[in-house]
Amino acid sequence: MLQFQKRIQLVCFLGLTLLSFQSVAQGFLKAEGKKIVNAKGGNVLLRGFGLGGWMLQEGYMLKINKDGQQYKIRERLEDLMGAKQTQEFYDAWLNNHTRKIDIDSLKAWGFNSVRLPMHYNLYTLPVEKEPTAGKNTWLDRGFALTDSLLAWCKANKMYLILDLHATPGGQGNDTNIADRDDSKPMLWESEANQQKTIALWAKLAERYKNEEWIGAYDIINEPNYGFTNPAEDKNGTKEKVNAPLRKLMVDITKAIRKVDEKHIIIIEGNGWGNNYNGIFPLWDKNMVLSFHKYWNYNDQASISNMIKARDEQNVPVWLGETGENSNTWFTDAISLLERNNIGWAWWPLKKVGFNNPMEIHSNPNYNSVVNYINNGGEKPKESNVYSGLMELAIYTKLENTIIHKDVIDAMIRQPHSNETKPFKANNIKNGAIIYAVDYDLGKNNFAYFDLDTADYHTVTNKRTAGNRGRIYRNDGVDISKDSMLYEKYFVNSIEKGEWLQYTVNVSSKGNYTLKLNTASANSDGKLTISINGKTVASGIQVPKTGGAKKFATFDVKNIALADGKQVIRVISDTGGYNFSYIQFVK
Repeated sequence: MLQFQKRIQLVCFLGLTLLSFQSVAQGFLKAEGKKIVNAKGGNVLLRGFGLGGWMLQEGYMLKINKDGQQYKIRERLEDLMGAKQTQEFYDAWLNNHTRKIDIDSLKAWGFNSVRLPMHYNLYTLPVEKEPTAGKNTWLDRGFALTDSLLAWCKANKMYLILDLHATPGGQGNDTNIADRDDSKPMLWESEANQQKTIALWAKLAERYKNEEWIGAYDIINEPNYGFTNPAEDKNGTKEKVNAPLRKLMVDITKAIRKVDEKHIIIIEGNGWGNNYNGIFPLWDKNMVLSFHKYWNYNDQASISNMIKARDEQNVPVWLGETGENSNTWFTDAISLLERNNIGWAWWPLKKVGFNNPMEIHSNPNYNSVVNYINNGGEKPKESNVYSGLMELAIYTKLENTIIHKDVIDAMIRQPHSNETKPFKANNIKNGAIIYAVDYDLGKNNFAYFDLDTADYHTVTNKRTAGNRGRIYRNDGVDISKDSMLYEKYFVNSIEKGEWLQYTVNVSSKGNYTLKLNTASANSDGKLTISINGKTVASGIQVPKTGGAKKFATFDVKNIALADGKQVIRVISDTGGYNFSYIQFVK
């Protein structure tokens, strides 16, 4: 209960600090020239999150690297613990993953919209399972989940964008994103699948046609198929015609407009949303172009193709999906987008991984399942599998996740401010300890300086991790965990010129000895300490300790600290050591 109360306090704290970025909706959204506007004509900049992993699991979100389609994951779970217990897990997952508290929290943190990645099989049967060919059986579960989500969004005055993430048959060769079974006809090979897709959108439009807080219909997520030359252009990035894609989107639009004239229709190009060859001219007066952006530079050139399309078509542009990178990348991307009046939806809100607002805890039994699925070997016991999966489903609840306030801060505050803030309340008195990993919240070169801050591999052809340890925080600073000590994190892989800043509140002025806890296998490291921008100790020798995880403390004496707020920086002159904490002794 205490842990839950702390998480709710964090939600409230972040909400109070970020309320200035909230926006209040006014009626149906619509496209007006190059802007998305509300009923009063006011510009609406969508700041949102995609609920990836809820209705549609992608393997990587569960640490499953082999055959990551949801249906294949489910088949393997059934093999390990039976169909009944597997169904229990998926029921618990759907019930726990996204609830009112998640939407309340997004609102409190400063977001104003939600993108719902829908799996068609929660709304209708697959074509091959229909009792009567050519007819559609409608399933209550998907519509009920959507109704609940809409109610939570309405209560928070947030827009909900419906996104058909997994189409009947699957919309491309990236099979995980659409849960595609490549042994069966895909969307582009099956008229029956296309008609079911059209019918599903007609059904959704009829149900939600009068709902103002439905922001838009994102009709096909990330088409990725080479229509002209599928053998060589597997994902449609080089497709020049895109005729089947355009035709289906036109047909979906016609079906929607028969029952709903009010809602924005969002379209995505081929090649994961970015290839609009052959799509224009547009065929409806209330449309928005979506694109997706991953692992490239955050400069004007990176969005120039969409700016050009916006200008030529006189239509709004929205970044429907992006993320899976570092805080620096997030801040830079949002700054770029908002300078160009482009709204955005990040991806995803939560997963078994750290670079999103909520990190789902794993557990030993589930780790054994993942290891078996990825690597084979001896099957885990059925009881352990069931226990691990049900525990994982419980851990998807917000109050059981790790809430990464640094990610939220990087997305909402940092794009608009160079100000730094303490990561924790650092009240300095005799014996106080500040852990190295609790450096200030803020941008690179303001709260810290790191030489490797983000992953740009789509343009550099080289993957860089930012935080190489992929743990605790999502900045460029490299962080590791001591497996021998519970919850002990430290900064590692420190390079020459990198630094960390700590804003502290000194309760009693005077001369302090700073006890620095470091580890060095064989390097003669040196560092400098500054206070409020003034160097107070330089060329300090970092002793060898005989191992990168063998920590020892050394003293930096006679450091004068005044009362109140002080800004301390620990600057690496040479690198080559790891850093655990500073203790202040008077």
